[in-house]
Amino acid sequence: MSEPENHPAAGRRPWWQAPALRALLLFALALVGANVLDVLFQRAGLAPLSPLQTALLHGVMAALLARLCRMAIWWWLILLVFPVATLGVAQLHVPPWVFLAVFLFMLVLFWSTFRSQVPFYPSGQRAWDAVAGLLPEGQPIRFMDIGSGLGGAVLDLSRRRPESEFTGIEIAPLPWLVSRVRAMLAGDRCRFVRGDYLRLDFGDYDVVFAYLSPAAMEALWHKARAEMRPGTLLLSYEFHIPGAAPDVVVAPEDGGRVLHGWRM
Repeated sequence: MSEPENHPAAGRRPWWQAPALRALLLFALALVGANVLDVLFQRAGLAPLSPLQTALLHGVMAALLARLCRMAIWWWLILLVFPVATLGVAQLHVPPWVFLAVFLFMLVLFWSTFRSQVPFYPSGQRAWDAVAGLLPEGQPIRFMDIGSGLGGAVLDLSRRRPESEFTGIEIAPLPWLVSRVRAMLAGDRCRFVRGDYLRLDFGDYDVVFAYLSPAAMEALWHKARAEMRPGTLLLSYEFHIPGAAPDVVVAPEDGGRVLHGWRM
């Protein structure tokens, strides 16, 4: 419990260091590079690049830049495909309002993913079963699911352990609203709050469950060590904490995703 809450790794990166903004910069640089190469090809006596060739070159250059900058592999794929996808959509003559509607939907679904580096990851029944098997028996517990998404884990576990208190926190408005509606329709006494889990006091809970992303694990570990009480349990589905060996590992027989647990 020696790590202070204000440890540098316990907070998020400044907004200007967000991977989405870095990807946008690389995308722009690659666009300039593709057009410069097109001009150089023409000066060398070659035919101008077609829109499709330009888009392909743009995507390849952007993906290579992302790899050189050691960005996560999904950014390579996004930058590789996006220019061609944009060209394809332009050929369809889609009305502008469609783009606005899609943008607004993605905004309320993912919200601050560009800054937090935690995308929307649904866990599923297999994860809920694994978590249920690790919950302390014989006493009421207080359980927190950070990044609770559509609320499946909290609703499932609350039905299994009605004597305990189950809460989920979600920063994105749409998943939070869906989870609230699901709890209301089911008549379940579990709670869902909208907010940033970094502002929670982990010391209020006996079990903290996370299904975040590799980028968030170090900060999660520092916060858990600083705030969680001795004997409490930190659980992470799929993603491990670098340099911190788990006390318990639940691995499915078919080699699927693993549940990691650390006792504070």
